[in-house]
Amino acid sequence: MKEYTTEFIRNIALVGHGSTGKTMMTEAFLHFSGATTRIGKVEDGSTASDFDDEEIRRSLSLYTSVIPIEHKKTKINFLDAPGYTDFIGEVISALSVADSAAVLIDSLAGVEVGTEIAWRYCDMFKIPRVAIINKMDRDNANLKKVMDSLAEFSPTRLIRVQLPWGERGEFKGVIDLLSNKAYEGDGKTVVEVPAEYADAVEEARMELIEAAAEGDDALLEKYFEGEELSDAEIASGLKNVFLAGEYVPVFVSATGNEIGVAPLLDALVSLMPSPADRPAVTVQGADGDEELTASDTEPLAAYVWKTTADPFVGKQTFFRIYSGSILGDSRVWNQNKEIEERFGSVNIPLGKNQTSVKVVHAGDIANVPKLSETATGDTFCNQGHPLTCTVPEYPTGLFRVAIVPKTQADAAKISPTLTRLCEEDMTLDWYNEKATRQTILKGMGSQHIDVAIRRAESKLQVGLDTIEPRIPYREGITRKATASYRHKKQSGGSGQFGEVHMTIDTYPEGDFELSWDVFGGAISQSYEPAIRKGILSVMKDGAIAGYPMQNIKVSIFDGKEHPVDSKPVAFESAARGAFKAAVKEAGPVLYEPIMKTRITVPDANMGDVIGDLNTRRGRMLGTDAERGQTTVIADVPLAEMLRYTGQLRSITGGRGYFEMVFDRYEIVPSHVADDVIAAEKSDEEED
Repeated sequence: MKEYTTEFIRNIALVGHGSTGKTMMTEAFLHFSGATTRIGKVEDGSTASDFDDEEIRRSLSLYTSVIPIEHKKTKINFLDAPGYTDFIGEVISALSVADSAAVLIDSLAGVEVGTEIAWRYCDMFKIPRVAIINKMDRDNANLKKVMDSLAEFSPTRLIRVQLPWGERGEFKGVIDLLSNKAYEGDGKTVVEVPAEYADAVEEARMELIEAAAEGDDALLEKYFEGEELSDAEIASGLKNVFLAGEYVPVFVSATGNEIGVAPLLDALVSLMPSPADRPAVTVQGADGDEELTASDTEPLAAYVWKTTADPFVGKQTFFRIYSGSILGDSRVWNQNKEIEERFGSVNIPLGKNQTSVKVVHAGDIANVPKLSETATGDTFCNQGHPLTCTVPEYPTGLFRVAIVPKTQADAAKISPTLTRLCEEDMTLDWYNEKATRQTILKGMGSQHIDVAIRRAESKLQVGLDTIEPRIPYREGITRKATASYRHKKQSGGSGQFGEVHMTIDTYPEGDFELSWDVFGGAISQSYEPAIRKGILSVMKDGAIAGYPMQNIKVSIFDGKEHPVDSKPVAFESAARGAFKAAVKEAGPVLYEPIMKTRITVPDANMGDVIGDLNTRRGRMLGTDAERGQTTVIADVPLAEMLRYTGQLRSITGGRGYFEMVFDRYEIVPSHVADDVIAAEKSDEEED
């Protein structure tokens, strides 16, 4: 692949719902441009994008692939992103380094969940987008229905740039309104617009010219004076209103069968912005924020948007250069890790294949193998001019599983393995839950977690299983109580003796406090550390259900000791016994974590969602409505939300999403607590 400078580069994210044909579109582009000799198939596992073993096994895109296409002296870096909701992190990563997006829409289904999600993130990243209505050769294709659903959904005005030549099984090409020509098949054959389409083309072309005229005052004046605009003027005006976000151009295609390939590529080259056309990027410098434009002469700022691990080819680091350039066989400063990384070859990726290049220019996307310290989200720069790129905000994974090793050897590798997985995928997270002594992995859904576990086994050679996590309950008391306990042990020789009297009470100000209120020297204060240790050991393991205890104040007010047999271990045991006895009299209760939850759903699903929350012991706090969607705000126990991701998708057809954060602990209702305690005792008996 030859060298391309900034103005001849296009970075386009292919996004949208699953099965809209994104991967097959890249296959058609590769074949049309001569990069491949045949079109691969998803079901055969022979596509350039879906090359990972897990993608082939599932016939599903799981990761974003970079597919560069050379067309008309321009390199288009297509970032083929997954469409399944669980892998939204890959979509965010792709959009964060793209300069524009192509949202693919199925010619029958219209606007789907993946369309809405992709559109929302395009808005978030403020990048221009086009809509491509794909698979126009389907038997039940319905362009009017799809356009209506898109117009209803999109707050931005739509403008048709192409019309279909034929319908459904008769779809044979596209009519391009910019050039006013018809393109048959893949587009290499160009003919005049068929007579039967003349009126429709004239009407649509006038709409296009009106939209283009809005992009330039001189064009608008010329249009109102009745002068005819040239094709170049129309294209220029259209690009202006497109980059300003005032219109979304709409294209039609059936690229899986190589229909409409050439005019689509032509339009993307002329319409989509190069990195130099995009606004300056704000990065953090040593003395505050700096704005950088995509130029080789600017200071180096390259963002690492993706890393992968492979046992055969090693670690691969993918980066996008926002300014400056990077040479092969050079040294680059990693500002986040504050280390220098040595680059060997720098490569242009094409799926799993790599092409080595001497230099990567501003605006381009490339990768480098075998870097030791660099992780996703890091920034490459010059050591003398430190810069840090902003990491996009990723959604928090709310689907939790507990991780258990398959073998003893795997147990020692859990921590580094999960850390590595989370470095590669910013929507994964893990932590050790002290209350349950479990290792918890959080992701976007069951399929997301399953892919991560399989990746650990196939790529990192660590066997992991998942089980449902236990809820991190806590134990506490509700009233004051007093108890005593004597520990006496005599088995020949020196014995053990210790007696402790204590009062326990609720302590909202903190988790634990111990006061020494013994008068008259009944027991020596030198035993206080042993007594404290005994109480804390019970609080750690719980007195009723095996969960840590909280908010308890203990007063040691009396006791007895023996001049010979009393020792710290005896008072430790006595303290444990007295504390357990006091807890039984103090109205012990379980506390559960309560989550502050925001659930955003289509208005039509609000009633069903609220009804479902009521069955989950949810407490409604209010609602917010905006543009056909309602956000339900509620407090819900974590115990009721473990598998809510799947339930919400089921209720809303995948259109609902939610976020939740820990808010506080509350007492578990007695009927629920009884079941939890009984289950814990049953587990103990089995053990």
